[in-house]
Amino acid sequence: MNILVLNGSPRPKGNTKQMIEAFQNGAASRGHHVDVVDVCKLRIGGCLACEYCHTKGKGECIQKDDMKEVYALLREAEMLVIASPIYYHGISGQLKCAVDRFYSAAYPNKPPKLKKVAMILSSGDADMYDGALFSFKGDFLDYLGLENMGVFTAHGAQNGSAAKLMELREFGASLS
Repeated sequence: MNILVLNGSPRPKGNTKQMIEAFQNGAASRGHHVDVVDVCKLRIGGCLACEYCHTKGKGECIQKDDMKEVYALLREAEMLVIASPIYYHGISGQLKCAVDRFYSAAYPNKPPKLKKVAMILSSGDADMYDGALFSFKGDFLDYLGLENMGVFTAHGAQNGSAAKLMELREFGASLS
């Protein structure tokens, strides 16, 4: 299976990245192909709400930035993993810009191979996930109609723990 992970953390060795790597190792151990895109390293503008993609663009965004790399991987992905630290109860702003740009990628239909979605979240507190979970449900489960493969969270001392990283490795290895 082709899996696309969008990493919304600006920290190259942070908790979110550790969780992604554990998931990636587990998935790769079962023969899955995993692309990890560090969106914070890319130049991705927010959606302009210009409607070009839904009119003249026929599904193509008018902006010519690094989102084109994400669009190419998204077209081939069978599963999407949204991974982010929690900032003010939601995903990072950099990742939010990329997610908002799915507006054109999902027009007139969602990417044809994309069937599954999961979320990986890191936080300092267990009660910080509401905004991210609202987006996950509304944007990916309801709007795109993707199969929920799970939400994996780590907060406080769970971040970087052997038990949490094993949970992510096992999740990646369990995918069929």
